Amino acid sequence: MNLLSAQNISHTFEYELFSDVSLDLNEQESIAIIGMSGSGKSTLLHILSTLLTQEHGTVSLFNEDIKSMNNKRLSQIKRHDLGLIFQSHYLFNGFSAYENLEVAEILSGITIEKELLNRLQITDVIKQKVTELSGGQQQRVSIARVLTKKPRIIFADEPTGNLDKKTADEVMKLFFQYCEDNNAGMILVTHDDELAHKCDKVFKLENKKLQQIK
Repeated sequence: MNLLSAQNISHTFEYELFSDVSLDLNEQESIAIIGMSGSGKSTLLHILSTLLTQEHGTVSLFNEDIKSMNNKRLSQIKRHDLGLIFQSHYLFNGFSAYENLEVAEILSGITIEKELLNRLQITDVIKQKVTELSGGQQQRVSIARVLTKKPRIIFADEPTGNLDKKTADEVMKLFFQYCEDNNAGMILVTHDDELAHKCDKVFKLENKKLQQIK
């Protein structure tokens, strides 16, 4: 099943970042987007994840054009079906790590899995305040928060940037397994070519164009 389809989208931010960008994401599929800093990778991810609106072209989620959706339908999809992991963790600093996860639990109605906390190695720090955690621990909490709600699509912008290589490898294995087990898909923005080529497809954003290289 097709989860996401982007056709001929373009975006300008002071200058044209990219144009005529197209890609499709299917169930159990992972896509990596690479390119130089400033090429527009994160902006493209924001458009695909509905945080920004494209100027031209169409973006469809689950075979529905997002521009044709009413606010209630789009909000429903954002809450239940899309999982966003960005370089900034967007955690609630006044709360503990567990209280941050409870937000996802309440919104989705899905119980936090202890196995997930164990695999992300945050079980021992789950009661600590977010401000007491290292950058890597905060990143793993944000990943746990996203996976707790069982999204159908994961959008990840440098999700392992604050992690050591061993932990980063484990996190990526978790993402790939999650997509396989839940018929989900993932779009990953990364500067790490080795990591990118572990995905099913690799696209490079360069000179305003998106080209598939794997």
